[in-house]
Amino acid sequence: MRALVLLGPNQVEWADVPDATIEEATDALVRPLAVAACDIDRPLAFGAIPFMPPLRLGHEFVAEVVDVGNEVDGFAPGQRVAVPFAISCGSCERCRRGHTSNCASVPKGSMFGLGDLGRGWPGPAADLVRVPWAGHMLVPFSQGVDPTAAASASDNLPDAYRTVAPGLEAWPGGDVLVVAGSAPSIGLYAVLFARALGGGAVTYLDRDPTRLAQAEGFGAGPVEIAAYPRKAGSFPVTVDASAQPEGLACALRSTEPGGTCTSVGIYFAPETPVPLFDAYLTGLTFKTGRPHARTDMPRILDLLATGQVDPTPMHTVVDWEEAPSAWVDPPTKLVLSRPSSG
Repeated sequence: MRALVLLGPNQVEWADVPDATIEEATDALVRPLAVAACDIDRPLAFGAIPFMPPLRLGHEFVAEVVDVGNEVDGFAPGQRVAVPFAISCGSCERCRRGHTSNCASVPKGSMFGLGDLGRGWPGPAADLVRVPWAGHMLVPFSQGVDPTAAASASDNLPDAYRTVAPGLEAWPGGDVLVVAGSAPSIGLYAVLFARALGGGAVTYLDRDPTRLAQAEGFGAGPVEIAAYPRKAGSFPVTVDASAQPEGLACALRSTEPGGTCTSVGIYFAPETPVPLFDAYLTGLTFKTGRPHARTDMPRILDLLATGQVDPTPMHTVVDWEEAPSAWVDPPTKLVLSRPSSG
């Protein structure tokens, strides 16, 4: 079968790889219908982050079921499903608490499409994908939802959802600050969720004119910046989607006393400066780490199905066969698409 493979910086091609098969009775085989490029896939393709090629690409996808193992109930061939990026069993103590990105049944960091960092699980930009613990991992969704709209339900949509949903539960109608940048789609998705979940005014900071216009179209107040300010105001809910130390510091300093700052940025440097004294004087909650996507996916898919959240205006949908060229020069949110086999 074929899979999309990163061979080196800006070198992406379809390659022949071993066929995916059912290996355990709890597995399923699925055929991807839509695969989205995660925010981390952009610098990955450029060779800007420390993952070693060759890599089989992708970890955000919607698929149709092709076959299931003997111990998988509730799923049948042809059914459409979304699949979380992180591998989880659904039955360990961590999974039962909803911490599915820290499943105790697999090595730390296990996820699709990031080579050794993901413990070798191949990416889903391929003819077929083996999904373990399929009864837990597969998430059905409404046939009325376009797969290209739901492709990021695997990772970036849950990543954005968790930045605002808990904060707005604690602060109903609270204002939201999104400090955007190197996690571009997550920052824009955060605007969508803030508006859908009843947030007040949403302030969106960015350097990029295209994203600023998209944020305004989603209902945010865009603020163009040349550099991240020391502080952007006082907000009960703040989001660091900058992946830059100055952006992180801005988000933390802009968090209201008792508020929550969530960072989705990945800081690869051994040490990242954080204004802890300012945070101490404020008294705030700071959250970072991978999202527990499987836990939040049903709620997110419901928001898509009811039309409360529509991410498609920022999606650039590309035909499956055009993947190699599209992946090395991706827009804000690239989605590969192919028709159902039926």
